Amino acid sequence: MGIWDYVIIVVYLTAMVVIGLLLQKKASSGIDSYFLGNRKLPWWVLGASGMASNLDVSGTMINTAWIFALGAAGFFIEIRGGVTLILAFLMIFMGKWNRRSQVMTLAEWMAFRFGKDREGDIARIIAAISSILVTIAMVTYFAVGSGIFIGEILGIPAFWASLIMIVLAMIYTVASGLYGVVWTDVFQSLLIFATIIYVIVLSLTKVHLPDVFSISVPMRDGTFQAIQTTKEAWSSIVPRWELDFSPECAYSIYNLFGIAILFYLIKVTIEGMGGTGNYMLQRYFAARSDREAGLLSLFWTFLLSFRWPFIAAIAILGISYGTTNGVIQNPEAVLPIVLKQMMHTGMKGLLVAGLMAAAMSTFDSTVNAGAAYWVKDIYQAYLKPDASEKSLMVHSRWASILIVLSGLLFSLLIKNINEIWGWITMSIGGGMIIPQLARWYWWRLNGYGFAIGTGAGMIAAVVQRILFPQVPEYVSFAFVSATSLIAMILGTLLTPATKPETLKEFYKKTRPFGFWAHIKNSLPPTVREKVNKENRRDIIALFFAVPWQVVLFLFMMMIVIRRWNSVATLAIILTVLSFGLYHFWYKHLSSEVRIDDERSG
Repeated sequence: MGIWDYVIIVVYLTAMVVIGLLLQKKASSGIDSYFLGNRKLPWWVLGASGMASNLDVSGTMINTAWIFALGAAGFFIEIRGGVTLILAFLMIFMGKWNRRSQVMTLAEWMAFRFGKDREGDIARIIAAISSILVTIAMVTYFAVGSGIFIGEILGIPAFWASLIMIVLAMIYTVASGLYGVVWTDVFQSLLIFATIIYVIVLSLTKVHLPDVFSISVPMRDGTFQAIQTTKEAWSSIVPRWELDFSPECAYSIYNLFGIAILFYLIKVTIEGMGGTGNYMLQRYFAARSDREAGLLSLFWTFLLSFRWPFIAAIAILGISYGTTNGVIQNPEAVLPIVLKQMMHTGMKGLLVAGLMAAAMSTFDSTVNAGAAYWVKDIYQAYLKPDASEKSLMVHSRWASILIVLSGLLFSLLIKNINEIWGWITMSIGGGMIIPQLARWYWWRLNGYGFAIGTGAGMIAAVVQRILFPQVPEYVSFAFVSATSLIAMILGTLLTPATKPETLKEFYKKTRPFGFWAHIKNSLPPTVREKVNKENRRDIIALFFAVPWQVVLFLFMMMIVIRRWNSVATLAIILTVLSFGLYHFWYKHLSSEVRIDDERSG
């Protein structure tokens, strides 16, 4: 890189730290301001921050690798997590359900759902511990991906590259909490968009794919193999039922491609219906109203749709580079190689800074949300209930630091990004996904059942990782989630049900659909009808929202790939879905059902 590239990067990093330090006083009044911004942050800020937190370097490198190696059909593998389809569920109903609880963390939500006696305490502790472990795993994922990226760009070892990124991001995250996270994310969003637009324009104006070209795939022994493909096959968005990678190829676990996609869809549906935790959910706890929870989701999804044309553009540039310089061997290295070899001085610095911004925005959100579980759900809830705000703030900052150090140490054990991402999304996620789902829809689930199901799932994920780490992701997901399901049902049915008054209070505030008939019947008939009407509308809207998000992302990607017949078809489908989404969801955003405490059951 040239001197101006380094100047741009230094100016960006300095600006991030300065913004965080300037917001330190605003975030230090207490843990409500530190973790939720006192619930006064506008929806567009939360939405922009959410987009920045999702557009991380590690995920971008993985997604680029799939598009580079498999073409447009590689998009469907990232239904497992990279497409972030959970946003469709958060947009329609899950976001507002979580906002109505008025809690700070997913673990605190357990006391709201199961009560504040022993069963609620057990569920809360298990949720806090499992969430902290997931946070550490996400920091590990961040460290591995950002280390590979920055190390490749700067020519230094990956570990030291990730350490530089982590230390800088940790300064403003620890100092200013959610205020620092979201406002630096807004600033970073502008930088990220400048990066995206430049790369898209460069791809559209300077590069044309040849009719026949080569890509590369990783082998199990650490080597790589070049494979020839055609422009027609590479640009098709119609996924094949089976792939034909050799058993020695690391991607051969996706040979049953159709089955893998179906499992990913099942997994995402269960995950979306059950909600999410950590940094995504934190923004809904911080939302000011049901309407703003919906608007931030819509804005978040729209902004995130620009990620896929950016990914496709990088993959196309990587293929173009390979036609004259030899195919890029490691698909996960396409992003840094394209930046180093195909960008001009000045723009190269802007692009590196933009991708560093994407990485740091994911890191800061994850760490800030993870620290809340220790402070709110373990230290304040059980170790020192009378802790002063000063003491809580000290623990907030130290918890952030210790989580980061743990993730950094674990990163030394991970070989590649997809390895840790697959385990997080399919094994650890599979261990938590069933109890997370049942807590909303099955009144009989109690805190004991939730804790036992989650604990068994997490143990199964570790066992899978140790005993059979090479199985396809959908097999590990099925094993871990089945273990969790069985344990959850047994734990629930063998222990007493949650107290009726706790269930009634939960339902009055949240109003989910599902198996709540005997609780719902305690409400006045007029209120019950309004709840039923809202639930029916949300269920119908969901069938528009999920395909709408998929089609939107594919539509944006196909423009860069220049598959114009697909662009036209997707545009028609997107228009129809948008109309349905407007009719069943958007125009009803302000019509929140309210249930007063007086004699409503």
